[in-house]
Amino acid sequence: MLVIDMQNDYVLLESRTRIVGANAIVSSVIEAVSVAREHGILVIWVVREHDKKGRDFELFRRHLYTDGVGPALQRSKGTELVEGLVIQDYDYKLVKTRFSAFFATNLDLLLKSCGINNLVVVGTCRIYIS
Repeated sequence: MLVIDMQNDYVLLESRTRIVGANAIVSSVIEAVSVAREHGILVIWVVREHDKKGRDFELFRRHLYTDGVGPALQRSKGTELVEGLVIQDYDYKLVKTRFSAFFATNLDLLLKSCGINNLVVVGTCRIYIS
């Protein structure tokens, strides 16, 4: 099971980078994770974390980051999972710095090495429509 971007900066209503509707699914994600664990399904937490010096931000997002402030900065309150979601010892935390968990991460290798052929995906994402 992939749990995508269920972090304070993307879920909490007071966050300036919140994803509309993300707060409404928290209880469902908590339940889905619980069911996955009961069935021995690996839970992979896909989280976004960025360098506080801005060395890994996308160019078009740099305006969101000034003076060490911005969404999903490493070791900030914003990168923490929302209340009720906890990474346990046997879970896996996958850090991404881009939109996709498959781009420039080891997710493909992880899935193959664990023999995973099917995924359940829960969480949130921002959709851009042009």
